[in-house]
Amino acid sequence: MVNLSACLIDEPEGLVQASYIFAHGAGAPMDSDFMQSITALLIAQGVRVIRFEFPYMSERRQSGKRRPPNRQLDLLECFGQVVERVSERFIEPLFIGGKSMGGRMATLLLTESLQQLGCKGVICFGYPFHPQGKPEKLRTEHLFNMSVPTLVLQGTRDALGNCEEVEDYGLPKAIELHWLEDGDHDLKPRVKSGFKQFEHLQAAATKAGDFITDINS
Repeated sequence: MVNLSACLIDEPEGLVQASYIFAHGAGAPMDSDFMQSITALLIAQGVRVIRFEFPYMSERRQSGKRRPPNRQLDLLECFGQVVERVSERFIEPLFIGGKSMGGRMATLLLTESLQQLGCKGVICFGYPFHPQGKPEKLRTEHLFNMSVPTLVLQGTRDALGNCEEVEDYGLPKAIELHWLEDGDHDLKPRVKSGFKQFEHLQAAATKAGDFITDINS
């Protein structure tokens, strides 16, 4: 059973407009630079951010040895337990999502258990539409069952789903795509693009905050 004491919970200084459960990606923990940066930008907009680690990442933190992600069923069970604990503790509107794999697990969890979760929206940073180098192996089938508002913040040259590829998927209207020019899977643009990663992170977090505000209004 997941205990919130093992989670990172970052509170805004003022009024809290929503809680956002922010799951990490496959290869980096809940306190990676990306997760830290997005969290700081979201709490500045009045969003409480709750970060947790899937079992394999918790084991890696303890042992120092890299481990592959758990089975999808185990990942979803862990995510679901976090949602349950957060819903019991906080009364503000709940949003879930994550970085890469974490965002994908959020969408899978919602398509299976929307009624139980009481979630108002999903926010994904760098959604893994397919494995790198395997654009034919799409991870999109369940997305066509999404009914809750979903925001995907994606770099235009993301190797796990770039702008040209994704725009051909015909995703449902419940999913809003917001593109960051020349961004990769971490929303990092190339130097020659004239953009900077922090600018993209800031733009993505601002869009996420606006998304939450719009749904809550």
